[in-house]
Amino acid sequence: MMLVSPSDIGAINRGRILQALYDNGPTSRADLARKAGVNRTTVTGIVQPMIEEKLLVEGKAARPAVQGGKPARPLFFNRDAPMLAAVLLLPGRIQTCLVTLTGEISALEKATFDVNGDVEAFKRILTETLARSLEQAAQPPFGIGIAAGGMIDSDRGVIVTVSLAPVLTGLPITDILGTHFGLPVVIDHHPRALLVGDRWFGPGRGQQNFAAIYTGEVLGGAYYINGQVYRGLAGSGGELGHTVVQLDGHACNCGKQGCWETIATLSWLRREAERLGLDRPDTVTSARLVAEAEGGGSRAESLLDRYARNIAVGIANLQQTLSLNFYILHGDAATGGAGLSSAIERHVRSFVLTRPNQDITIVSNGLGEGHTALRGAAGLVVSEHLKLKI
Repeated sequence: MMLVSPSDIGAINRGRILQALYDNGPTSRADLARKAGVNRTTVTGIVQPMIEEKLLVEGKAARPAVQGGKPARPLFFNRDAPMLAAVLLLPGRIQTCLVTLTGEISALEKATFDVNGDVEAFKRILTETLARSLEQAAQPPFGIGIAAGGMIDSDRGVIVTVSLAPVLTGLPITDILGTHFGLPVVIDHHPRALLVGDRWFGPGRGQQNFAAIYTGEVLGGAYYINGQVYRGLAGSGGELGHTVVQLDGHACNCGKQGCWETIATLSWLRREAERLGLDRPDTVTSARLVAEAEGGGSRAESLLDRYARNIAVGIANLQQTLSLNFYILHGDAATGGAGLSSAIERHVRSFVLTRPNQDITIVSNGLGEGHTALRGAAGLVVSEHLKLKI
């Protein structure tokens, strides 16, 4: 019995070859075959259609390493290929841009919207903002990728609910943008877009198992397991912020109690900062706490360690369940840099059972949430266009 279909194998191999190009730059067919773990015939069968579609181009022949050998021509992404349009949609904030196949961002536009406002007014702001980015494209993009906060049905292209932005709840956003612009549109949960951005362009390169963790006003996460993004039914997997860590804990925005989100987001951090009497508690962030702790602030140091412990609780549960070993921080937690990530890692190690050869690593993505999410949204378009298994 065949457990993996030929089309799935082809998609996986395409993903491996493209990742090898992202990781290594211009690469010959022979080297691609070696790095992707496939044979030369498979490489040719995959890259030739992409050359014909002008996604890839062949460079000048390099001098052969062995006398008499055939000169190798490195392959890489075509700088003149159609670009990818990307949208980052978070409560009250819109970012749109164009992204090249190699991840360069241009035509960045920003806008704000009323989270409790009129749906038609929101749709007008969104389409006008995206139109300003698209106007700067030399040719029609391959498609539009959306990274959105809230609960997302990625199969239907619908934003199911956003507690911090009710105007977005129930919005069939892929139909709205697809009809308006006449382009293919794909959407995924904001943390999964961060994960795709990490995998293609950031600290997740070369990793076969890892998780992206986002903290800010909300908490979210996404998993990359055995070389593929885990999405769950209709994109419902990865609601990490609403895993329960305190049975009798605080009420959450979702209506439940004791969610991880209630102890590992900015709202908790700022409430505690106010209780402890820190100056301007409503402006406290991880970055500020790290700076104050390094300057000798004992209250800041104590609060930072408690915050690190709260973030570590959820990661430890994830580690015990999936043993991913590699975790990338985004959002507010990432602004704490190595000072916060090392504290979180220390707490995670204290929570989990020790196993042979287990090497838990926690890092911050210093590229910035917006750029990583936008690159990830663009990666969704590439994945859809090329039918990749990522």
